[in-house]
Amino acid sequence: MATIPSLPSRDDVARIARNTTDITGQLLDTAGNITRIAINTFDPRDGSGAEALRVLRETTAELAEASASPQAQEAFYRVVDTLTRLGTSGAPLATHPVSEPAQALLAALGDSLLPVLDAVGPALEEAAEALGELVEATSPLLPAAAGLAAGTLLALSPLIRTAADVLRDSSPELRRIADALTAALAPLLPLQVALAERAAAAGAGVVRATLPPLADLTEATAAGIKAGRPLLIAGEEFLVSSLEHLQPLLLASASRAGRVAREAAIRVSAAVSPAAEPGVVVAVQPV
Repeated sequence: MATIPSLPSRDDVARIARNTTDITGQLLDTAGNITRIAINTFDPRDGSGAEALRVLRETTAELAEASASPQAQEAFYRVVDTLTRLGTSGAPLATHPVSEPAQALLAALGDSLLPVLDAVGPALEEAAEALGELVEATSPLLPAAAGLAAGTLLALSPLIRTAADVLRDSSPELRRIADALTAALAPLLPLQVALAERAAAAGAGVVRATLPPLADLTEATAAGIKAGRPLLIAGEEFLVSSLEHLQPLLLASASRAGRVAREAAIRVSAAVSPAAEPGVVVAVQPV
């Protein structure tokens, strides 16, 4: 026999009534705020409502005039025609048998790339930030680059248009070339497939045979590097300290070589100068 549920207590009823009253008050406050905003916006006594309506009417009229022009209508028709062609030409690809391997490849790539993306995510974010800073720093050059790109495209437009006209006029010859290539390469495709299968099998065997020794070699190399890390650090410290000790000697040697070269240059220029008088001895005081 089902039990009769207990009635709510007086405290529960009071709490439910208080929550209902609070929610109703909040809804009324929100409705009042929305009403106040609408009244303030479209109040005819204030200039804001009339100005908003005027701007809305002008914008609507300009949009209607712009969309009614022949150029806009032609652009709309071209956009719709392009979308229609893309839809009709791309729809069969979704159900074509060739799309199944492509979908499987995309799924495998997605499953394989997700851990890689998770691992390199911080580095990519930092690189993106650095690239953003670089772009911001080189922003003064962007207008010049854009102008150069636009000029290049304008200069290449006649060449591209001429090439398109030539290819359009030469479509029978292009069809003959395609037919000849197809007839010549079609018998070779089965042989190429067989050779590719043999090469794949041989390559798989080589990889299977090479990976275990390569893994052992990598582990041994890593263990050797780990064991020789103190020696490597000591060698780096010795090299750095040697360079620090040799720095004053190298600077002194370079300074001495510079003085000798300057003295030799002065003596040679004094010896070959036609303005030098006989019997004049040029003495150079070392610095």
